Amino acid sequence: MRFRNFIAVFLLAALMLSTFSRQFIYAGFELNQKYISSTLCENRDKPELHCNGKCYLAKKLKQAEEKEKKQEQDGQKKSFQEHCILKTTVTLPALTYTQKRSASAEISSALPVRNTEVLVPPPTLFS
Repeated sequence: MRFRNFIAVFLLAALMLSTFSRQFIYAGFELNQKYISSTLCENRDKPELHCNGKCYLAKKLKQAEEKEKKQEQDGQKKSFQEHCILKTTVTLPALTYTQKRSASAEISSALPVRNTEVLVPPPTLFS
């Protein structure tokens, strides 16, 4: 029972991370704004711009948006493939193979009986 609860919480957290990714980026920016503005900001040498790390925030938001678009395109590709490739059903005609039996009388001899019947392969499907 605990394993099922763990899996449910894990899947819920993964869903929330993908859904609220922008909010997590904003929260991370607000919590670390001093570090970002002093270390990671592209305009840290230009204090007159009053960037305070917003360039870094914009870059991270753009990366998240591109990642979401890529995931959406991949999802569309997968759904297209599933619809067109996996959903198509191929029906093959039922192949029947009947064995012909010889009605000749058996001749008792010491030699093995040879079958002189010519076997014909079954018809091909794509001819």
